[in-house]
Amino acid sequence: MKTYTFSNKCNVEFASTLQARVNAYFKDNQITKNANAEMVMKSITAMTIYLGPYALILFGNIQSIPLLFLLWCIMGFGIAFIGMAVMHDSLHSSYSKSKWINQFVALCCWVIGVDPKNWKIQHNVLHHTYTNVEDADEDIEPRFIFRFSPNQPHASIQRFQHLYAMFFYGLSTLIWVTVKDFSKAYGYKQKGLIPSGTPFFIHIVQVVIRKAVYWSLFLVLPTLILSVPFWMVLLMFLSMHFVAGFILTFTFQCAHVVETSEFTFSEDGKIDDNRLAHQLKTTANFGVNSRILFWFTGGLNHQIEHHLFPHICHIHYRQISGIVKETASEFGLPYHTEPSLASAVLGHLKMLKSLGSADV
Repeated sequence: MKTYTFSNKCNVEFASTLQARVNAYFKDNQITKNANAEMVMKSITAMTIYLGPYALILFGNIQSIPLLFLLWCIMGFGIAFIGMAVMHDSLHSSYSKSKWINQFVALCCWVIGVDPKNWKIQHNVLHHTYTNVEDADEDIEPRFIFRFSPNQPHASIQRFQHLYAMFFYGLSTLIWVTVKDFSKAYGYKQKGLIPSGTPFFIHIVQVVIRKAVYWSLFLVLPTLILSVPFWMVLLMFLSMHFVAGFILTFTFQCAHVVETSEFTFSEDGKIDDNRLAHQLKTTANFGVNSRILFWFTGGLNHQIEHHLFPHICHIHYRQISGIVKETASEFGLPYHTEPSLASAVLGHLKMLKSLGSADV
């Protein structure tokens, strides 16, 4: 994999000042940067929203097909909630100072079908380090039907991408629990990104075991228990993943593929900015005044704060956002934010339409 480096001269004072001020906030208020009681309650709530309907499906003797579909869709919401508000913090090691607590919380990966090692490489290493950097950030990598950056080649079909995005976004978690973890594992092996302490064969075996447990629990077991044909269970399973994929993909894309975002292409691997300043220029918040949105997105409507301080539990993002905004303004750096989720979604679709044009 190509190596990229950030500047150690540009916006360095901003970075050191911001880090000092945020550290002072936690020290002066004598609070931890990790999870608190509210975060623990949120984690329990997220798991209940997901596993509660699952228990009703299996043991509630429900005969109504529409009600069963509704319960599966609620589970899809639960997957997104767990992914954003529980798994995300644990895999960033921001849930706790304790490694084993983070690992314990990350066991939620087993019930949503995600391999944590692959996720950490794609999200923590590639996306967070090289946000919107071409050929490094896999969240904007070319997929032919999509063009997420002006640095990517244009295809004629992409002029409709703002119209079909909603459908393909809904498939994202289904792809992840089927083929993506295997393709990513082999790709990361070729790029030398698999941690050296994990033999590749063991890594693949772990992926297979996790998938076997997941598919057994959420497709095989319901098929055996419910008095409906397999194709009906499969449709319900697909509806669950469509809801989850739709929510998750829009949440992340609305923070980085919008009109205010900068996109970087570097032939020599040098990025002419400090890493923290780069995060401000490539990331946007949305709906920050909504406590409900903050609760259910795991603070990811505060993407700026998350990208600047991924090792701080998201439960604190609202409190430190004022520090970040003030410091960015002081150093003449942007702090992009959309007033609502709706405006962020519309802004993302507008950006997709613009990128779908051959003129951009």
